Amino acid sequence: MERRQFIRNSMGALALLGCFPANLSCVVREKAPGKLEKRLLGRTGLKLSVIGFGAIVVRDASPYDASERVSEAIDYGVNYFDVAPSYGDAEVKLGPALKPYRKDVVLGCKTTQRTKDGARKELEQSLKNLQTDYFDLYQLHAVSTADEVNQIFAPGGAMEAFLEAREQGLIRHIGFSAHTVEAAMVLMDNFEFDTIMFPVSASSWHAGNFGPQVLQRAHENQMGIFALKAMAKGPWPEGTTERLPKCWYEPLSEPQDALTGLRFALSHPITLAIPPGNENLFKLALQLGNRLDPLSPAEVENLKIKAAGQTPLFRLQVV
Repeated sequence: MERRQFIRNSMGALALLGCFPANLSCVVREKAPGKLEKRLLGRTGLKLSVIGFGAIVVRDASPYDASERVSEAIDYGVNYFDVAPSYGDAEVKLGPALKPYRKDVVLGCKTTQRTKDGARKELEQSLKNLQTDYFDLYQLHAVSTADEVNQIFAPGGAMEAFLEAREQGLIRHIGFSAHTVEAAMVLMDNFEFDTIMFPVSASSWHAGNFGPQVLQRAHENQMGIFALKAMAKGPWPEGTTERLPKCWYEPLSEPQDALTGLRFALSHPITLAIPPGNENLFKLALQLGNRLDPLSPAEVENLKIKAAGQTPLFRLQVV
């Protein structure tokens, strides 16, 4: 996409700030007693729990603790598990813990490799680590620049490995995660992805103008949308010395604040939110999981005012 056109599209999309919240008429939703709500994942046909399991939750855990955390999530109704090689030992911890439930859950994995050979090698190792024959979803991980996108789609780029793996039945759906608006938009220009992972938090949305452009495009493309950072307050204040483990940003750790953050994200046409990797915050999200009703119009307005005065974790970068 031409940079000038990208800027016009991004700025024009800011008018969409009030279009999404509390309008879920287009979202297929189902609820079983005592379990998390499930929503349809775009055009994939998969129905996923509104809270997903980010496998940083089991990073550095003992095998016993990893199994307990996975089992607890299953009991709440979680059926989406997401992992990546960059999450330390999370793959080797999640594999055995998830094995008893593998046929009943959707397993996603990611790669930061941008070449065909690198992506294929990482995919094969991840399959071994997770003790599975296939991934339901395989994703380009943490794409941030247009240059990365060019490498991914160039001859010998990672997309060639993805397409071959899908033909071979090693992966079923193709998605990506991105942390800039530009990268997300250019990726969607280049390929018909099934899913997107993108930060969706009230402060970044309202104070950083970050998110509406991407969600609008993904929704138009009938993609499944995963919300990252729904429980993010913002960057850690300068000088903070005590930080929660596995949280590189300041999280919404108070139950009411965390609930509002999750409800904000899930008031959009989003399938699920992935809470922070800190196991206590993940457990908090599970405990809040049956209270995730869409925000009312009054709550939307109040949150907009509050969030607009905060320091966002992400901002729309227009240069």
